[in-house]
Amino acid sequence: MRGVGFAQTPGQTPRTLGKGLPLQEGDRLTTADGATAVVKLQDGTRMTVRPGSEMVLSQFKFSQDAQDNSMVINMLRGGLRAITGLIAKGSPNAARIQTNTATIGIRGTDFDARICSVDCGNEGRRIAQNAKPNAIQASAKVLSSRGEVLAVDGAGQRRRLVDGGGLYPGDVVETGQGTQAVLAFRDESRVTVGATTRFRIDNFVFDSKNAGEGRMLTSILKGTVRALSGLIGKANNKNVSYSTSTATIGIRGTEVLIRCVGVCAGEGGGQGDGLTVFTYSGQVDVTKLTDFTSSFVLTPGRGLSVTPAGTQEFGAEPPNDLTAPGSLPLPASLFGSDNVNENQEGLYVFVRDGHIELTTNSSVLHLGRNEAGLAGNDGSTVRPQDVPRFLEFDRTPLPNSTNFNVAALLGDSNITGGRVCR
Repeated sequence: MRGVGFAQTPGQTPRTLGKGLPLQEGDRLTTADGATAVVKLQDGTRMTVRPGSEMVLSQFKFSQDAQDNSMVINMLRGGLRAITGLIAKGSPNAARIQTNTATIGIRGTDFDARICSVDCGNEGRRIAQNAKPNAIQASAKVLSSRGEVLAVDGAGQRRRLVDGGGLYPGDVVETGQGTQAVLAFRDESRVTVGATTRFRIDNFVFDSKNAGEGRMLTSILKGTVRALSGLIGKANNKNVSYSTSTATIGIRGTEVLIRCVGVCAGEGGGQGDGLTVFTYSGQVDVTKLTDFTSSFVLTPGRGLSVTPAGTQEFGAEPPNDLTAPGSLPLPASLFGSDNVNENQEGLYVFVRDGHIELTTNSSVLHLGRNEAGLAGNDGSTVRPQDVPRFLEFDRTPLPNSTNFNVAALLGDSNITGGRVCR
């Protein structure tokens, strides 16, 4: 604790906030101007309550490995900087922050949330640095899902994916029985990942001003996908490919079905198991990895199977229940942004890691790593083109700061950025 703050249980006398003070469900926390408090919850969640804040720990239920853990915080004014714990990581709907105008759905993340009136705009104007672009770093986001869908990053860390969740280079999407997910990439490519499938994003580079220099390289490690190419494939079809252990599939502005099972997936397979490719539109080039001179061009309505018994072309769509990726509309809010004045009032959120769902009565905005968003007092949600400076250069220490009071003192003195050892 730094400065003056209180915790009050309904019907009881307020207690002065201080190190070691026990908190319980229903407590109302308030901090005075210039005061900050770091709160640690039993599930490992840590949050810095900002100066001039008021919030209620409306609901908190946690037991190791329980299925009904939950956390609800009502934020009335001010804000917090949070690093969530096991509750948010265990279930996509178990942790949330509520305000008068919006709800923050927390998906196992590290984020800031702040209710702003004129104070935030005034704070931003006092910052000399320029605002940085609010660039979306995710290669793709989940457009639609059915069942439990997981992502495994390059370090082997698993996380559950829900609609709007972001995917990054190196991520492997994993689905189980009866599960399906449609992914939307920033270049408008879409991929339906079928059941019992492992699909990896190897490399994705895209700039809407220069789509021809983009790259989209992916791998089907196991299972079935149905892919529809986007702006990269239309601008430079040599820069889009889907790889398997059997062959590389070059996409030439098209829609294609790819199935990799049995020996193709590195598993023992029965008769007919291997690689299957079928073209719905455009053109597909299939190059066998065992013989780079063996290349097949598939036009619409044509398919190819590569099995231990040999390679054979065919002319009928293989049986499958995959959603046609082009049949789903692409919401403008998934990757779009708008010009927002820092004076605009509302609930601002900045995500350092993870996934936040920002919901009002009329709209939903999904935010991923290093993205900022705003829920206006009118119920609108928007992704600003630039990260508001009062978020980017926030002087309030993070809840995991090693020397919290020293960091707060430096912030009060406006000693930030490159002048602070991190």
